[in-house]
Amino acid sequence: MKGRRTKRRAPRRNMRGSLLIVASLLLGSAFLRIGDDAGRAFARGQEAITQSAFPPADQPLACETTPDFQAMLTAFEAREARLEAREAAMSERMQALRLADEEIERKLARLVAAEEQLAETLSIADTAAEDDIDRLTRVYESMKPKQAAALFEEMNPEFAAGFLARMRPEAAAGIMAGLSPGAAHGLSVVLAGRNANAPKD
Repeated sequence: MKGRRTKRRAPRRNMRGSLLIVASLLLGSAFLRIGDDAGRAFARGQEAITQSAFPPADQPLACETTPDFQAMLTAFEAREARLEAREAAMSERMQALRLADEEIERKLARLVAAEEQLAETLSIADTAAEDDIDRLTRVYESMKPKQAAALFEEMNPEFAAGFLARMRPEAAAGIMAGLSPGAAHGLSVVLAGRNANAPKD
């Protein structure tokens, strides 16, 4: 009797275990479905919130500003525009000054070159004139005193005195001896005046 009861109870225990496993599987499936539905619902809610809170990317966000803030923003924009205009004007002025400086430097270079050329020309002219006077003085010295005296008689006293001052003393004395008393006196006065202005010390 005991053996039979034991054999009959064994299938019931197996059935209970199978039912328990099936029930667990059903409950797990139900939880998975509930969780999946809840996740979808949550995602749809988040998407709805995002779409209602933020416009699409191609639509710009509208920023509402107060009148005071708008006035301050306008003032800043106007000041920035003035600063940009002033900076542009200063840049143009600096460019103009740079061009003026370059032009002045070019003109100074040309002026220096012209001054050097003029100084060289004057030096050549002075040298040539000095050479001509020395040559003419030697010509007068080589002439006979009477012939030279006749020429000096017709010269301007200051011009003639310049030649006499360059001559050798004996040649100048011969020419002075051949001059008329008036011409000799005039030349003597000019020569004495030139020597009087010369420094004594």
